[in-house]
Amino acid sequence: AALKAQLDNRLFGQHLAKDVVLKAVLGFSNNPSPKKPLMLSLHGWAGTGKNFLSQILAEQVHPAGLRSKFVHLFLATLHFPHHDQVKLYKEQLQNWIRGNVSACPSSVFIFDEMDKMHPGVIDAIKPFLDYYEEVDGVSYRKAIFIFLSNAGGDLINKAALDFWTSGKRREDIQLKDLEPLLSVGVFNNKNSGLWHSSIIDRNLIDYFVPFLPLEQRHVKMCVRAEMTARGYAVDEKIVQAVADEMTYFPREQKIFSDKGCKTVQAKLDIHEDF
Repeated sequence: AALKAQLDNRLFGQHLAKDVVLKAVLGFSNNPSPKKPLMLSLHGWAGTGKNFLSQILAEQVHPAGLRSKFVHLFLATLHFPHHDQVKLYKEQLQNWIRGNVSACPSSVFIFDEMDKMHPGVIDAIKPFLDYYEEVDGVSYRKAIFIFLSNAGGDLINKAALDFWTSGKRREDIQLKDLEPLLSVGVFNNKNSGLWHSSIIDRNLIDYFVPFLPLEQRHVKMCVRAEMTARGYAVDEKIVQAVADEMTYFPREQKIFSDKGCKTVQAKLDIHEDF
């Protein structure tokens, strides 16, 4: 219930992601003996809410969220920058995960920038994601692994645009419309850390979660939420002004925000004088 309330109040325009993650987490947390860790792969353009959702989820498992010693965030460009160090990264990653799950079985691991991860690195965690009761005396079945990636974003945007063009409601887009496209597209994408990955090959990702491009009405929701968070009364003129300053695509119709809600905070700073 707490997770649902947080997602309803703080994540905008992502009916699919909300629905899938809620069901996945509910099923996982209610299962006294899951057969494998929960593995979610979140896909979509920047600013659509992938980071945000993973933080909300982490906070529900460990209240301190990203500040908790049981929640671990890996950034591909920071933690695994060099192509010639892949072998070393794989060893470090295995040791790190083994040590942390030994300390806390319900550890949460978030891998951001999966589209910038060197192919092969992430396969190091495959043994921990598989259907094993224990690996070297440690059970990983209560852990949660989350991948965040821009890979597949173009496929998702095209599908959303096709729905809009054919006059269908955005809320009618279903997971089955996108998930098969995503799994194949990401597996075959050479610019993805999951390129030809054994994790996909072995069907170890429980859900590929698509994040749809945001429309202007969703950007406005982000602006209102940010104003409220700063303790301001919501001023609809400011809301409209910030939304108008964003850029939208396709160029002619201007339906979807280029950067989602990513620059809302910075744009609102310009209007601080109100």
